[in-house]
Amino acid sequence: MQQPVIRRAGPSDAAVLAELGARTFSDTFAHLYAPEDLEAFLADAYSLKRTGADLANPAKALWLVEAGGEAIGYALAGPCDLPHPEVTPACGELKRFYLLKDWQGAGVGGRLFAEVMAWLEREGPRDIWIGVWSENFGAQRFYGREGFSKVGEYGFRVGRTVDREFILRRVAENHSTLA
Repeated sequence: MQQPVIRRAGPSDAAVLAELGARTFSDTFAHLYAPEDLEAFLADAYSLKRTGADLANPAKALWLVEAGGEAIGYALAGPCDLPHPEVTPACGELKRFYLLKDWQGAGVGGRLFAEVMAWLEREGPRDIWIGVWSENFGAQRFYGREGFSKVGEYGFRVGRTVDREFILRRVAENHSTLA
């Protein structure tokens, strides 16, 4: 396999990111939802308009991972909007983080994660938050190794289904001792 390239995404990547976002979400979670609920969710959450707005927002950043001319993963980060009483305007959030299944476990995720964390902490250490599905044990282990711990839960709605999501946080002062 060709070594993947990670780069910051720009406005011209909106269509690729919207398609990849819908595909990776479906690949990971489609089995949980009624088809009509999934279709409506994807049409909203991964629309070209919404992806373009994320790309245009200076408080957010997106990365695209490519190998052999194909998009194989992406990440989105920005200000935290998770429903937790300790979230402040200074907090950052890893909002989306996906790789196609064939690329998981090959070290690409670690490289992408490092890029995103460097961007989130570019102005210095700060609390970083992540929402993760309660049944995504692999992601929970990965984030745990990176200094995140569970601090809450919330409901993530896709149509009539409300998933149990865990809220994870890495406290800025705890992170400085991990390096």
